[in-house]
Amino acid sequence: MARPSPYPAELSERAVRMVAEVGSNYPAEWAAMKAVAAKLGIGSAETVRTWVREAEVDAGQRPGATLEEAAEIKRLRAENAELRRANEILKAALAFFAAELDRPSKRS
Repeated sequence: MARPSPYPAELSERAVRMVAEVGSNYPAEWAAMKAVAAKLGIGSAETVRTWVREAEVDAGQRPGATLEEAAEIKRLRAENAELRRANEILKAALAFFAAELDRPSKRS
């Protein structure tokens, strides 16, 4: 997934609020995002756009997986991969011990 943001969460929340508040003062939402990014010292308006879109998804205004759901999916994928690795180890162990049982014993 995405790398951690160099900006604090409070800044992203403030930027999202500001875009919503001043959006009607600009001809397009992108213009509002560029202005908010400049006012808050955010390196790129694209960062603000990403925050706004994530907030819209989290609020149910836009389709997609919320940040919480995305984190859960990531956790479940990692758990699934670990279970697959464990399953492969168990299959290999089963094959080894089954081969040992099939060998004739050397008892006298």
